[in-house]
Amino acid sequence: MKIGIDCRLYSSNFTGIGRYVHEIVDWFVKINNENKRENELVLFFNKPEYNDFIPPNLSVKKVLVNARHYSLAEQTKFLKILNKENCDIVHFPHFNVPILYKKPYVVTIHDLTLSFFPGQKMTKWFHRLAYNWTIKNAVKKAKKVVAVSENTKADIVENLKVPEAKIKVIHNGVSKFFQMLDDPKEAGSTLKKYGINKQFLLYTGVWRNHKNLPNLIKAFEIIKSRKEIDLQLVITGKEDPHYPEVRKEIKKSEFNEDVITPGLVKEEELLHLYNAALLYVFPSLYEGFGLPPLESMKCGTPVVASNTSCIPEVCGEKNAVFFDPYYPQKIADKIEHLYKDADLQAELVERGYQHANKFTWERSARTTYNILCSNHSNNS
Repeated sequence: MKIGIDCRLYSSNFTGIGRYVHEIVDWFVKINNENKRENELVLFFNKPEYNDFIPPNLSVKKVLVNARHYSLAEQTKFLKILNKENCDIVHFPHFNVPILYKKPYVVTIHDLTLSFFPGQKMTKWFHRLAYNWTIKNAVKKAKKVVAVSENTKADIVENLKVPEAKIKVIHNGVSKFFQMLDDPKEAGSTLKKYGINKQFLLYTGVWRNHKNLPNLIKAFEIIKSRKEIDLQLVITGKEDPHYPEVRKEIKKSEFNEDVITPGLVKEEELLHLYNAALLYVFPSLYEGFGLPPLESMKCGTPVVASNTSCIPEVCGEKNAVFFDPYYPQKIADKIEHLYKDADLQAELVERGYQHANKFTWERSARTTYNILCSNHSNNS
């Protein structure tokens, strides 16, 4: 059996779909080795990942595509390459399936963020048309749709009109890289580098509108104005020119000197920040899964998060403190409540750590691999 995997988003960074593809591919190779390499894995890459990836054995083949997502080349060049390879089944880890591809495939839908929060990257009508056409085509023709949470499944059913029976929920995993540091002093160099010299609240992730960062900054102002709480707020992630509201909100804050923006930090630094943070705050309005709170839990840091979309599902109702993200005052109240309750912090650290360890990439990959194999056999 010949299994194709669209690896054009493959990345070792701890962000988004790139990490999902990286973990899935690594585990697919291990699972295939366990099964005496009975299947051939065909991995479709863009550069530079094509050059960087070294096939571990003869049952793994890499193919150069060089077709960006949302491009004409995706619909023409990639389609031609897919047809030439003639795989028995292909796993598309994102909804960018060439419209005219007709062979069996399974697609993973991570979220419907662009449906609910199109933002400033989707202002043109033809961008919205292309998005809607592509994602609806992807789920309609797929043999099976993988959703990364029950909430995403519900969104797919309601918005894309996919039958529930066609969808399988498979939660993402949390990398083993995230763990409690043996020596808390290990984080010292990172804290010094970024001028973090107080207890701090941490947010990690992109700066898009659905991440709700302006409300987090407003909540931080409310907390700081109460005088008795002296904290810093650390917001990692690459600044996005499409969403200048975050930087504007920081600049106009009277406490902007205590808002630290390190940018896109290195992996080791991210681990340090997770471990050193007093609380991890996740104010997002919408997520398909939401890995950062689980990564924080694995590092032993209590979580305060939104009560929207999949976040309570993924975090577990008793493993975090939840707030209504649309009101800065409510965000501030919940943060302050947890800040002042050391017993609750300790309880969440223990519960959160146990909970986060349930999410493994091995489980995610094995379930996905079995779906690919079973949907091929159903078509044979």
